[in-house]
Amino acid sequence: MSYFLLFSSSFLAATVLPFYSEVVLFALARQGEPGPLLILVATAGNTLGALVNWVLGRYLLHFKDRRWFYFKDKQIERMQRWFNRYGVWSLLFSWLPIGGDALTFIAGVMRVRILPFLILVGLGKGIRYILVFYFSTQTLL
Repeated sequence: MSYFLLFSSSFLAATVLPFYSEVVLFALARQGEPGPLLILVATAGNTLGALVNWVLGRYLLHFKDRRWFYFKDKQIERMQRWFNRYGVWSLLFSWLPIGGDALTFIAGVMRVRILPFLILVGLGKGIRYILVFYFSTQTLL
């Protein structure tokens, strides 16, 4: 059950919902759960949550002319220019709490191929969870 909670919180944290999977990972690590499995579950959940953003970015642009569509044309153009400037490698920073979710959405808008997307996003998020696990198992002063 604890791994399901970790996967779910990691998945939701990668979407636009305000969720913090690091707290769950920290608690499970402090309980002595095996690190590699925790990191794998958290990374998988967070990467699949980012994939939801990619899908939304890829397909929701069909509705950009609708009144309810959140982004305006100028915002989309600005995001596209930014992504073109920094390229697909910027997906390594999709783990950032501010801008990371938007980055995965933009990748969908820019039609980044799914395999490079999953590799770069998974790598960035995996490194973050490794660091969170490492610091959560260190003795707190």
